[in-house]
Amino acid sequence: MADYSNSPSVLLAPGQMSIADIERIALVGDLVLLSTQALTAIEAGHACLLQHIAAGTTIYGVSTGLGANVDIPRQPGVARAQQHDVLWARASGTGPAATDAQVRAMVAVRLARLALGRSGISPAVATALVDMLNNHITPVVPCVGALSEGDLAPMAHIASLLTGKGHASVAGRGRVSGAEAFAQVGLSLPVLGPKDGLALISSNSASIGLACLNLGSIRRLMRAHIAAFAVSCEGFCANLSPFQPQSVQLRPAAGQAEVSHALLGLLDGGTLHQSGHARRLQDPISFRSAASIAGAALKSLQQVQRAVELELSSSDDNPAVVAETDSIIPNGNFDPTHVAVTVDALHLAFARMAAATGERVIKMMSPSVSGLPRFLAEAEGDGTGFAPVQKTVAALVAEIVHDAMPLSPVVIPVAERVEDYASLLFPALCRGQRLIARMYELTAIEIMVAARAIALRPPVRLGRGTQALMDRLAPLCPRLPLEQPVADNIALLVQAIERSDFLADFSILADEV
Repeated sequence: MADYSNSPSVLLAPGQMSIADIERIALVGDLVLLSTQALTAIEAGHACLLQHIAAGTTIYGVSTGLGANVDIPRQPGVARAQQHDVLWARASGTGPAATDAQVRAMVAVRLARLALGRSGISPAVATALVDMLNNHITPVVPCVGALSEGDLAPMAHIASLLTGKGHASVAGRGRVSGAEAFAQVGLSLPVLGPKDGLALISSNSASIGLACLNLGSIRRLMRAHIAAFAVSCEGFCANLSPFQPQSVQLRPAAGQAEVSHALLGLLDGGTLHQSGHARRLQDPISFRSAASIAGAALKSLQQVQRAVELELSSSDDNPAVVAETDSIIPNGNFDPTHVAVTVDALHLAFARMAAATGERVIKMMSPSVSGLPRFLAEAEGDGTGFAPVQKTVAALVAEIVHDAMPLSPVVIPVAERVEDYASLLFPALCRGQRLIARMYELTAIEIMVAARAIALRPPVRLGRGTQALMDRLAPLCPRLPLEQPVADNIALLVQAIERSDFLADFSILADEV
């Protein structure tokens, strides 16, 4: 095996994993190290489980069947043999596969929760998950099949590798079975203990892994959105009165002050701050109320972060094994409804942001509102300008609004109607990924159009922040007459604003978002 002794690492301690830690493991590929406390907790939980099995305690999934089969007793010896079947039967997902980063996030989240010692998992099996991450064994995980009570199908596709089955890539190469993947890196497959199959899959860790990555992308998107709006204010010669502290204090809506402060910071030092420079006393609502609209999204983002942080630091195992009190506790803590409702709210807030963004883009192209040439074309000559881009904007807003709609909480009951409710967090997060991608594209178009509007106005002094943005992004924006398809410029702008280091040096944005 390779020598990882000098590689960056994340130390996994009980209750101490953060969203940033999951991102580092998933996106950067940092190693995972189990702390002494985590190993001790896992060992204690496993020992407690074995003692209860020896004492004849009735334990769901160990001495009973699962789901509707809870009424079927199992002998402990038979229960051990059933653990492979638990995984194989539930590796039933379909549809597109999750990305390598998403799968790594799912595994990392499950490890964070196993480290609490509440699952009863065998230490060797927990260590095997660590080995999978550190040797870049990445399971193939289909994204359709999880109802998020917990994420049985995706977690079973991950766990099947530990039995030698399933499909995986090793360091991004090819597709092999679990047995072949472990053999390629010189590892042996673990032997599953009496509750290991259930411990590996009965968790919403797949959902929380996706949520961690979505949150990171959304934080960057919020900064790009505020930056794009600042550039639009320059191109539109907007009235900054609604964003001044005195105005915000009259009705301090959630997030409005933070967004307004960041906006004014980007525009500081520019002509717009001077009295009498705004073209209108009152701009359209998509400009005038942008801080309130984005502020609602910012506060929703913060609520999702708190919900996800709670999940990372607590157990969702059913039944839970509590070694401190020598207890096996059946529960419903695998239900992540509290996360799902905050995610739904965040997506709806983004739909509102998209609607306002689309209106600003269209209005900058309208001479009756912006005072600029129609479609931002040259005053003389070709009148097409950015007219076709309006259709792209309309399509993006429509898709964003569609993906933002919450999934119905009413689902087909399964397992003899024992499982008669589902949070549907996992599919909601998958829809959220599409929404985020479309929002990045819409934000890139706003920057492109605003940059053109600035170029068509008489020269003015931009804010220090917006000038720095234009210095970076204007070279990526199309010039008229067009030298290449506009789609190429949109793609270049998306690549720029998606980067984790984009706007990293704009402290005014980092402080507020």
